[in-house]
Amino acid sequence: MSLQLSQSRANQFMRQVQQRGAPKVNLCYQCGKCTAGCPVAYAMDYPPNQIVRGVQLGMRDVVLSSRSIWLCSACETCSTRCPQSADPAAVMDALRRIAYAEGIRGAERDGPLFHRIFLTSVRQLGRLFEAGMIGFYNVLSGHYLKDITMAPKLLLKGKLSVLPPGNRNIREVKRMFAKAEELEGNLP
Repeated sequence: MSLQLSQSRANQFMRQVQQRGAPKVNLCYQCGKCTAGCPVAYAMDYPPNQIVRGVQLGMRDVVLSSRSIWLCSACETCSTRCPQSADPAAVMDALRRIAYAEGIRGAERDGPLFHRIFLTSVRQLGRLFEAGMIGFYNVLSGHYLKDITMAPKLLLKGKLSVLPPGNRNIREVKRMFAKAEELEGNLP
């Protein structure tokens, strides 16, 4: 009886991930190509293939509280390499959405904060303002002086700007966010 109950929970969790944007998660057969190509797998507590397998097995608490879903850079190398088109990047994104919506704070405590600040910057300015994002992140996360020694070097080399960038297409970006909110519900 408990085996049927756990299988039912596993299927329910997999359906939830599928509905959040990863409809082919069940196609993964654990070849490991996603993990082999992932540029941040070395820093993850569970590599992409193990996260996908965790979803398939219904390991809800493990995958939603992992650092991996927040460390994923969404570069989509894993999805490009997948021979089954299981789209591990979409799985990671779906898991981030579920964790954020349910207020699950895993091992990577500042991940949701970083994503919220990133999206706010893009929503307001139409593109990323790195200096502003770093400043807000450092203040709100309590890492006030983190990476402060890098700022002068980046400024001198022209890699970081003190002023936000202009964007002629800001209305289009705002329309994209409005459409995403309409389709998905409130974004962070």
